[in-house]
Order: sequence, then structure tokens, then C-alpha cells
Amino acid sequence: MKLTLAEPRYFKDSVSIISEIVTESTIEVTEDGLKLVAMDPANVAMVVFNLLASSFVTYDLDGPTKLTVNLNNLKQVLRRIKGGDTLTLELDENKLKITLQSTSKRTFYLPLIDADDKEQRIPELNFNATVVTTSANLNDAIDDVDVVGESVTFAVDEKTFFVSSKGDLTKAAVEIPADKETKIVSNEEGTKAKYSIEYLKKMIQGSKLADITQIKFSKDYPLRLEYLVQNKVSLFFILAPRVDND
Repeated sequence: MKLTLAEPRYFKDSVSIISEIVTESTIEVTEDGLKLVAMDPANVAMVVFNLLASSFVTYDLDGPTKLTVNLNNLKQVLRRIKGGDTLTLELDENKLKITLQSTSKRTFYLPLIDADDKEQRIPELNFNATVVTTSANLNDAIDDVDVVGESVTFAVDEKTFFVSSKGDLTKAAVEIPADKETKIVSNEEGTKAKYSIEYLKKMIQGSKLADITQIKFSKDYPLRLEYLVQNKVSLFFILAPRVDND
């Protein structure tokens, strides 16, 4: 196996984001590209990552391969990437060999971990509301409501995407109208759901990858948040709804 990226930032940024949710995971390497599907330890959030083979300048693979690694360790190595570096991934016995090369050549070896045989399946979900907007719009809205609460409520009507939060005595509300940069599709009136801000703050770091985000949800139903760069990379998250105890 020898995989080389001339533009390693998509891999670097994705691993950095994913490692905030999952510490260890298996990266599947197939003829189509790299794929990671993982659940966080609390079984609240799932992350699905695909880096297409077309993103690589070299993609030599003898057959499907699984790489189970500590993502925090991988993130620390990828932080050493400098502008102009190429990134090469290879197998060296039971280690992942990572080579960064530009004016100098630096090589790192990470131990592979025994894989968990349990396969993570991506759930089939049907959503009543879809919002496509700029990543900046969503980031700003989450940052605004984070000031007052630990959970965020998403809601839509035909013309507006609502993001709000409540504290004991405080409340914050953001309205994002449908316009040339925000598209809203809703199949049901009163679509509303609540989610953890703590998780969302980690997930919206996907804005490092893509300027546009797709948000899908239904009433009291899981959220799907996706970042996509055509023909290169996709990163999406599934987040369980927040259920009130009262």
C-alpha cells in the first residue's frame, strides 16, 4: 500500500475534527478511497468520513486494507504538515508509516491497534426538513446560542431556519431566512428538535472543509450534518436528539 496526497489538508483537518469525538477508529482503505465510520463512546454521535481515491496523486493498493489507529496520535503527526508538504501513507509490518516531504523528508511510525470486529452500520433515516446554508451561518448561530444554554433547538418553516436556546432565565434566538445562500425544504409544519451544543460545537468544525453545510432533521429525531467537497471528501455526522427529563 502506498497512498500519496499532494494536498493533505482534507485528511489533516478531518482527522482533527473526528478525534474530538472518537479516540480510536478503523480506517478502511479500498479501491474507492479511505472510509471511516465510528460511534462516540457515549453512543450519542456517529461520524462518517470518506476521502476519495481521486484525491490522491498516488494510490497503489494490493487489496482492501483496514488501519485501526489512535486518532489523537495520528492528529499529532498530521499537525507537523507544513505548506507544500506531500503526505504518504504506507504499511510497515504492524505500523502505519507516514512520510511528510517537501524540502526535507520526515517519517513517522504509528502502531496499528487490534481492530474491533464490530462493524458500525450507518442508520437509514428519513428527514422532514433540509436546510442548506453557508457553514459560517451555522457556526455563528451555534456560537450565539451557546452563550445561554447547553442545548440548541432547530426549527423551520417555509421561509426561515430557526436556531434557539434557553437557560434558566436567559434565551437566545437566531433566524436565518431563505435566500440565495440558504435553501429550506420542509415536508411538515412544526418540525422542531433539540440537540447538544457540546457535540455540535465539535461537528461544525467541518467548516474547515467546506463553505456549505447541509442540515437534516425531523421532530425529536436524529440530526444529520454534512460537509462535502465534490470529488474529494465528505464528512457527515449523525447526532441523537436531546430529550428533556420533564
